[in-house]
Amino acid sequence: MTQPISAWILGNQLLSEHHAFLTAEESTAKEDIRVLLVESQHLLKHRPSHPSKLILLLSAMRHYAAALENAGYRVDYRQAPSFLIGIQGHLKSHNPSRLLSMAASDYAGRRFQETTLPEKTSLPIDILPNRQFLTGRYNPYPQPDPGKQYIMEYFYRDLRKHFQVLVDGEGEPTGGEWNYDQKNRESLPSDIHIPPPLTFSPDEITQEVIAQLSPLIDPPAEEIGFALAVTHHQAEKALEDFIKHRLAEFGPYEDAMTSRSMVIFHSHLSPYLNIGLLTPLQVIRAVETAYKRGEVPIHSAEGFIRQVLGWREFMYWQYWRGMPELKEGNHWYARHRLPDFFWNGETKLNCLREALGRALSNGYNHHIERLMLLSNFCTLAGIHPPEVLDWFMATYIDAYPWVMVPNVIGMGLHADGGVIGTKPYISSANYIQKMSDYCQNCGYDHNVRTGEGACPFNFLYWNFLLSHQDRLRANPRMSLSLSNLRHLNAQERKAVQKQADHFIKQITEATNTNHEMEKNT
Repeated sequence: MTQPISAWILGNQLLSEHHAFLTAEESTAKEDIRVLLVESQHLLKHRPSHPSKLILLLSAMRHYAAALENAGYRVDYRQAPSFLIGIQGHLKSHNPSRLLSMAASDYAGRRFQETTLPEKTSLPIDILPNRQFLTGRYNPYPQPDPGKQYIMEYFYRDLRKHFQVLVDGEGEPTGGEWNYDQKNRESLPSDIHIPPPLTFSPDEITQEVIAQLSPLIDPPAEEIGFALAVTHHQAEKALEDFIKHRLAEFGPYEDAMTSRSMVIFHSHLSPYLNIGLLTPLQVIRAVETAYKRGEVPIHSAEGFIRQVLGWREFMYWQYWRGMPELKEGNHWYARHRLPDFFWNGETKLNCLREALGRALSNGYNHHIERLMLLSNFCTLAGIHPPEVLDWFMATYIDAYPWVMVPNVIGMGLHADGGVIGTKPYISSANYIQKMSDYCQNCGYDHNVRTGEGACPFNFLYWNFLLSHQDRLRANPRMSLSLSNLRHLNAQERKAVQKQADHFIKQITEATNTNHEMEKNT
């Protein structure tokens, strides 16, 4: 008889072939392996999250537990006040010889595994390498230079060569180019058909989760229309649906925004990738196969693979390179409160009203709305980075620290000073008008820089350039934007700064007043 071993599976590591129980099987019979999953009530009650994210996590965990039991594993599924109490209860009940766990993807989770657990238990704990990311198997820069800026493009090319993705036998890119971004910046035609993503009706397990969570969230969980995949099989169906119906048009329209669709031709697969219902290489190979079969063009296949193999892996790598200091970045000395309309969607700016409405209702925006609307606005308006990060974490169904910290602090706000992104992603209303239909029904005029009816993105953009031009001059990628300041005479500069100051004062004073009222009541 072999020694019993326990494998603790985190709720966002629901891999069908999990490193922990596969490792346990190397030395222990399956019947002597106990798989532990813990629902932390503290996490549910005290960490703000979108209701759909909570339902997705709990339902996926419970479906995962059922699937493991059907596969012959013994599962201990616990609802406990905290992870620690749940684990301690499991150890007391089952007395395993070892506890295996795969390294958490976030800094706090890994500190808990490496520090708190050994201190609070007397059992040997093996923290296995994280295999949920491809950089957990191959790291292009295992010992990065602290002062060096690493470029995602070269990181991405290195991963493509290593994993043999869209490359020929000599390691050269399929189609002759590494990057097809120039073909992927088209605005959306008004008459194009946009297929909706696949949805799934809640089964009995999901309905039980919804009923359990309803007293904890507002609005009640029954009212949010939950329709996400909660099993590996459903997530695979969602992947197949994306490849069949939307991938071909993803490339040219990946930067487009429209009031007609939340997803457009994006995959809407990040919630599943981020909890292990899908794996990166599984998604990448499926897209690559579709290209090789002639079902999708190279610029769409490469553009999507770049999102997963390039951007996603690069963000994870940068997160672990930069934490914990990365979280504290505030390169522009931004200090203003996040406006209340980020929490209620009530703003005259139509583009923000559309994006915020979707985020608050559905927990989702595609990457350009997050970057070039929401983060862009917060950068230009000088919103304090921790408040922006807290909002992103609380709002999105795919939000986890490893992705939100580098994506918001680094790429979105450029608050890390350029460690992650090569330039600030800022723009005036001109970009929004070009890439969306939002400006058509807005109370502001995208063509006007200052004065009555001027779009705030315009005077905020020019005010940002004026306020930070000394720092921006150090970045060669900002030289063209800064050169355009010569077109503003002294009077126009004064008007830009005055209107920007007035607008920021308006939105922050209203926010401060509301927060003070809440505190007093």
